Amino acid sequence: MRKIDFFVGTCVIESKQMCMDVGGRLKEVFSKYPEVNFTYKGSFDKANRSSIDSFRGPGMEEGLKILSDVKKELSVPVITDFHMPAQAMDVASVVDTLQIPAFLCRQTDMIIAGAEACKKYDRQLKIKKGQFLSPEETGNIVEKANTIIDKNQILLTERGTSFGYNNLIVDMASFQIMKSFGVRAIHDATHCVQRPGGLGKTTGGKREQILTLARAAIAAGADGIFMEVHPDPDKSKSDASTSLDLKNVETIVDGLMRIFKAVENS
Repeated sequence: MRKIDFFVGTCVIESKQMCMDVGGRLKEVFSKYPEVNFTYKGSFDKANRSSIDSFRGPGMEEGLKILSDVKKELSVPVITDFHMPAQAMDVASVVDTLQIPAFLCRQTDMIIAGAEACKKYDRQLKIKKGQFLSPEETGNIVEKANTIIDKNQILLTERGTSFGYNNLIVDMASFQIMKSFGVRAIHDATHCVQRPGGLGKTTGGKREQILTLARAAIAAGADGIFMEVHPDPDKSKSDASTSLDLKNVETIVDGLMRIFKAVENS
């Protein structure tokens, strides 16, 4: 049975209690689907905020402690970003999947450090395709990581391509192209509808388009979905314009899984 990956959680870690509440609810939702590999997501640092005054998170030490608690208490795997090569080993000692942010996807030192950490701790390395890259160019990313870890430990993520100022588009052909390199291709459902810096001091977004593009991505062969949720999206301390409401997740996932099953049976 082919599995589909779901990486879901809050954008930034706001508190342990919120992570536990959100993670617990998500585990309940995804437990209905034996076809799903669910991983809880939370960022300990949002290093590329639009404004110097924006909330960045609790920092690596506290953030990893919270993610470790979520992992142990809820018995779910976890994922987080790292932003410097020196962070990779400490992050890999806790999380199951290390994520390289889009703006850092071509940094060889990041990829090598992440791959070495994944090899030591038997983790996955998930790299977001930069907004400035074609899907064909991600083959170079895979080649770098594959010098150290197997391709089954590497995931590429489509998160939209810059289209003029403050706008992103998703090329649905990118999933087939990225998968041709022998790795899994994930659709970043919430970041691909951002309007980077579109609100001046903050990033805007088109939340109403999230579900449409996620449905299309699964139909196009994406191996998984990455998305951010919040109990009160408009009050999220990061990416408020593109976070989904936690109370709607069950309905959203149910619809996406119907498409996944239809594709598998076609």
